[in-house]
Amino acid sequence: MATKKMSITPLHDRVIVKPAAAEEKSAGGIIIPDTAKEKPQRGVVVAAGPGKKDEPVTVKTGDTVLYGKYAGTEIQIEGQDLLIMRESDILAIV
Repeated sequence: MATKKMSITPLHDRVIVKPAAAEEKSAGGIIIPDTAKEKPQRGVVVAAGPGKKDEPVTVKTGDTVLYGKYAGTEIQIEGQDLLIMRESDILAIV
C-alpha cells in the first residue's frame, strides 16, 4: 500500500489512523444495511507524532492497529475520513 506524505503532522503522542471499511456482509452471508453497520475498530496508521519527552511513539506509518470502539476524533483531511487519537487509545498492532 503506497502512502503519500500527509500535509498534517500530529503532535506529541497523537496518531492519525485511516479506519478500515465497515463489513458489508455478516459471517452467515447476510447483507448488512448502512444503518446497522458497526464502526470499525481496525485501521492503518497514516501519520504519527514524535512522542512525549521520555516516551517515543511505538507505532509507525503503515502499521495496522486495533483501537477502542469510541477512540479518537473524526476529522477529514484531503477528502479522506480519518481519526486522530492518542497512542494510548491503540490496543494492539496487528
